[in-house]
Amino acid sequence: MTSKFTELAVDCADPGCLARFWCAVLDYEVRDERDGVVTIGSPAVPEGKGHPGPVPPVLTFARVPEGKAVKNRLHIDVNPTDREQDEEVRRLLGLGARHAEVGQTGEESWVTLADPEGNEFCVLASRRP
Repeated sequence: MTSKFTELAVDCADPGCLARFWCAVLDYEVRDERDGVVTIGSPAVPEGKGHPGPVPPVLTFARVPEGKAVKNRLHIDVNPTDREQDEEVRRLLGLGARHAEVGQTGEESWVTLADPEGNEFCVLASRRP
């Protein structure tokens, strides 16, 4: 038997704000919100043992007192599904993302952004789900 990737936990200062940002990015919805923790997931894929195929992971945002200090060791990559990469980057910047410098050469096929709390993520160009 193996494990399945079901959840990504993100420490943050404002779980509600970050959850709203990622809901807009991924077309997710809030699944649970209590005690400084907000969990979001795909509205299109119900959870449960009877669901065939892969289930997209949920994201859980938990309030912590310390701020982000260094580049992420793990980050999310997103793939635009209904527009080109440059259009998606503009959309995400409009949602509150910002460009992030993590040592890019300028030759990358992806664009590195940061969410409203500075967590880096990449917008890919050629891989489609």
